[in-house]
Amino acid sequence: MKIFALVFALHLVFSCTNESKGNRHFLADLSVKEGNRPEADLSKITSKAEEALKFCVSKKLNTDFCILIDMSLHSGIKRFFVWDFKKKSIVKRYLVGHGCGPNPWSADGSKDNPQFSNEDGSHLSSLGKYKLWGRGHSDWGINIKYLMHGLDETNSNALKRYIVFHSWDQMSDDEVFPKGSPEGWGCPTVSNNAMKEIDPMIQKAGKPVLMWIYQ
Repeated sequence: MKIFALVFALHLVFSCTNESKGNRHFLADLSVKEGNRPEADLSKITSKAEEALKFCVSKKLNTDFCILIDMSLHSGIKRFFVWDFKKKSIVKRYLVGHGCGPNPWSADGSKDNPQFSNEDGSHLSSLGKYKLWGRGHSDWGINIKYLMHGLDETNSNALKRYIVFHSWDQMSDDEVFPKGSPEGWGCPTVSNNAMKEIDPMIQKAGKPVLMWIYQ
């Protein structure tokens, strides 16, 4: 009887210990799935903006503002920044989609780990600096697009690949984290309301506007 009681007690201790470990693992997994909302690194953005201003001056681009897109951030948070050179600060933030690559179109398969390519047919976005110049009709969103002239080796095929800046009905105005933004075939896409705000700014710029997509 004493032996049985001892075995039963050990069983309870072992079971409780495993349950405790299981709960810890469950909470850890939940933390990974839920995630803490990632935050944009303001010092990184500021550094990019300082470099962007020098570039805009050297290339005779608009020096009132530029667009910075940090693709190292989860696509469910706002990672599209309109930087005001005079105020030296972010004046607008939006969600922006990236290319799906081999993943299903309009899903969020690479929301926290996008791939990039300059190859035609890759369905991936390209990193680098772009000159936004040439406003035209788009079949997407509010029917406005801007041509994206790639200024680096990493995005030199943008025009050839029909990579343009446009809005998309599926893009949200609000952050959707931990979900990601819908992914297209490589174009940086924003919500319709976002484009309604950005479009007048670009039109009033008078000069080509810099869009810099980086990690």
